[in-house]
Amino acid sequence: MIEDALLNYLLLYIVLEIYEVQWQKANTMIGMLARMYEQYRKNIFVFLLMQPTFYFSIMFAIISNYNEYALVLVGIKTIDIVTKMTLIRKVFIEKNLSAEMTLALLSPLNKFMPYVGLLVYAPLIYLVFNS
Repeated sequence: MIEDALLNYLLLYIVLEIYEVQWQKANTMIGMLARMYEQYRKNIFVFLLMQPTFYFSIMFAIISNYNEYALVLVGIKTIDIVTKMTLIRKVFIEKNLSAEMTLALLSPLNKFMPYVGLLVYAPLIYLVFNS
């Protein structure tokens, strides 16, 4: 059976991930980037604070004594944030996109696409504490 602490961490992480999905959710990737850019434009630190699962994953790495699964989780979250910031810079600040990238960003997203993180991160959290 799952330990109480693990269950609490897992539920809190899921709630935080749903929070992130809700403030970023849009019908297209460009729409998601636009919502993120609103926070980024205010202050980059506001944007970074709106990513609580990143800090939570760092906490997992520390309390698991830098378990390999925790490091994978931190790595994925880091790549995710860096990619978002790079796309925001390219789209809204530099306004430098290829036609292919523009087409990709304007393509409609499946309504379940923003929730893919839940399917990836939850098993990693379980593995962090049970390996």
